[in-house]
Amino acid sequence: METMETSSVDSVSERDGHRADVIVEAAGRLFLAPGLARVSMDELARELGMSKKTIYRHFPDKRSLLTAVLDRQFAAVERTLVEAADSAEGQPFHVRVQRFLIAAGTELGRIGAAQLAAGRGGDAMLRRYVEQRTDTVVYQRLDELIRDGHRQGLLSTPPELLSEITRGALERLLTSQLPHELDWTAADLLRATVDTVLHGAIRTARPGTDDDQRGAVIPTARNEEKEGS
Repeated sequence: METMETSSVDSVSERDGHRADVIVEAAGRLFLAPGLARVSMDELARELGMSKKTIYRHFPDKRSLLTAVLDRQFAAVERTLVEAADSAEGQPFHVRVQRFLIAAGTELGRIGAAQLAAGRGGDAMLRRYVEQRTDTVVYQRLDELIRDGHRQGLLSTPPELLSEITRGALERLLTSQLPHELDWTAADLLRATVDTVLHGAIRTARPGTDDDQRGAVIPTARNEEKEGS
């Protein structure tokens, strides 16, 4: 009898877990769909063919449901970044950075709608949550990658500066209209941006120069005065 009772409890728990997954998956499709207005819980219930009461039994409010959706999305982002890093293992530094940022840009683009929904005019707590998860999952990894390049003597630019520049470029491209204006994909634009930013930051050996020559020289006021004289 005890075994039967345990099996029954396990079965109920499994069904509840499956139903919660179904709710989160549907919520992700609706809440994160680009170009759509904010979706209500009534619309989600209709999409699922279940009552709001059933949804609220698993998620007490919309915020908790959105948090579950974002957790799932960021878990996917993290898996993609780990795979990108693994695939670039042993490659030159600029290739590692490029693959990481293209993977990050692609994945963050998928949750851009979530950032907007939790941003302007939205829930401030969810906005902070998205920012924190983005920092932990993406930017802390990026910072460590850039610091690693600096430790290897591959960068002539302070790693903190390069991190800020790259973060800004990534975030700007996610909301930019340039892909439409230039008829490029966001990934193409990000690749070009990475190449441009890193071109002057990475130390390279050039024909007829010493191996430690910098790829770029940061101008100073004195340099500018000399050029103008």
